[in-house]
Amino acid sequence: MENQGTRDQWGSRIGFILAAAGSAVGLGNIWKFPYLAGENGGAAFVLLYLACIVILGLPIMIAEIVIGRHTEKDPVGAFRLIGGGRWTIVGYMGVLTGFFIMTYYSVVGGWTLGYIVKSATGAIGSVSGTAMSESIFNAFIQDPHQMILYHFLFMAATVFIVYRGISNGIEKWTKVLMPMLFIILLILIVRSVTLPGAEKGLSFYLYPDFSKINTKVVIEALGQCFFSLSLGMGAMITYGSFLSRREKILSSAIQIVTLDTLAAILAGMAIFPALFAVGMTPEKGPGLTFNVLPVVFSKMPYGSVFATLFFLLLFIAALTSSISLVQVVVTYATDEWKWSHRKAVLTAGTLIFLLGIPAALSFGAMKDVKIFLGNTYFDFMDKLTTIYMLPIGGMLIAICLGWKYGLEKTMHELDPDTKSASLEKIWALTIKFIAPLLLASIVGYFGIYRMIR
Repeated sequence: MENQGTRDQWGSRIGFILAAAGSAVGLGNIWKFPYLAGENGGAAFVLLYLACIVILGLPIMIAEIVIGRHTEKDPVGAFRLIGGGRWTIVGYMGVLTGFFIMTYYSVVGGWTLGYIVKSATGAIGSVSGTAMSESIFNAFIQDPHQMILYHFLFMAATVFIVYRGISNGIEKWTKVLMPMLFIILLILIVRSVTLPGAEKGLSFYLYPDFSKINTKVVIEALGQCFFSLSLGMGAMITYGSFLSRREKILSSAIQIVTLDTLAAILAGMAIFPALFAVGMTPEKGPGLTFNVLPVVFSKMPYGSVFATLFFLLLFIAALTSSISLVQVVVTYATDEWKWSHRKAVLTAGTLIFLLGIPAALSFGAMKDVKIFLGNTYFDFMDKLTTIYMLPIGGMLIAICLGWKYGLEKTMHELDPDTKSASLEKIWALTIKFIAPLLLASIVGYFGIYRMIR
C-alpha cells in the first residue's frame, strides 16, 4: 500500500467535506432535481428522493470513501488491491464514466456561462413569454461558435482549478465556491417566497399528493439519487484516497450527503414559488431552467439581477462537480501511468474538450447525426452513463467490498469512537444485501424504461 505521506492530502476536514459536497452538488441538484420534481408530483417525489438518499445514497457514499482511503489509490488501483485483476474493470468503468460524463456535462456548463452573459447584458430581460424564451435558447444552442466557445471556457476554468492540485486548487476554490452557492440560493429563496401567489408553489412542493406516486416516480427518484451524489464514477474513491486517517468517514459522509440534499431542496424552494407566482405550471421538463426561468425573472423587479445570480449559481454548481470528474482521470494517469500532474491535467482537459465538440454541436450542426437508437451524440452519452454505467458501477462496488474483499477488513476505517455501533451494522447489511438488489433493479427496469422512452 502506498505511503500516504507521499500523496497530496486535504488540508482540513472541512476542505474535504466541501470539496466532496461540491462534487455531488452540481447540475443534477440545481437543474435536474427541480424539473424532475415538477414532472413527478412535487412533494411526493421529494419524499421518495429523500428515502432513496438514506437507504441507498449514503451507504454507497460511505463505501466509496472507505475504499479510497483504505487503498490510497485511484479507482483502478483501488480495485486491483481489494478485488484482484478482474475487478479492475470496476475502476476502469469509474474513470471512463467520469470522462464520458464530462464530454457533455461541460457543454451544459457552457450554457450557464452563456446565460450569465445574457442575463447581465439584459438579453433575456424582456422576454414576454415561454415561446420567446424558447426561441432565444434554441438559437443559442444551435449556434456552433457560441457552443464551442462556452464549452472551451468552461473546460478552461475546470482545468485551471484542477491544475492547482488538491490542497491549493480544489480545496481552496471549493471553500469559496460552496458557501457562495448557498448564499445565492438563500437570496433567491427570499425573493421567490415573497412574490404574490408564491404560496401555491410552496403547497405543491411541501405537501405531498400520494396519488401521484407510481412506478415511474419511484424509478426517477432512485435514478436522481444516484446521479445527484456522484456515485459510481470514481469521484468519491478518488477524493477518499487523499483523506487523512485522522478524519472520520462516517460523520463526514453524513455531512456531505446532507449538504448535497440541502442544495437540491433549496433549489426547489427557489424555483417553484416563483414559477406559480407568475402563473406557470411545473411540468416543463429539462427546459425548466433555460426556457421558463428567464420568463419568471423578467416579471420580477430587478429581474436581470436575480437572473444573473441564478445562472452564476448554476455555473458554480457545475464547476464544483466538473473538477471532481477531471480529478478522477488525472489521479488515474498519475498513479497508473506515472504521468506528471501537469501532463495529466492538460491531456485530460484537451481530450475532454475535443470529444465534447460533437456534444456541443448536437443541437445544431450535428442534430441530424444519430449514432444509436436514434440518439444524438449528447443524448447517447447521457443515457450510456446515467442509465447503465453509474448504477452498474455502484452495484459492483457494493458486491466487491461486501462479498469479494470483506467488510471486516475495512470496518476500522469508520469512526472508531462512534457511539452507535448499530449504524455500522446497518451500513454493512445495506452494502451486502440491500444496495446490490436495489441497484440491480435500477439497471434492469430503469435502464429499459429510459432507453425506450
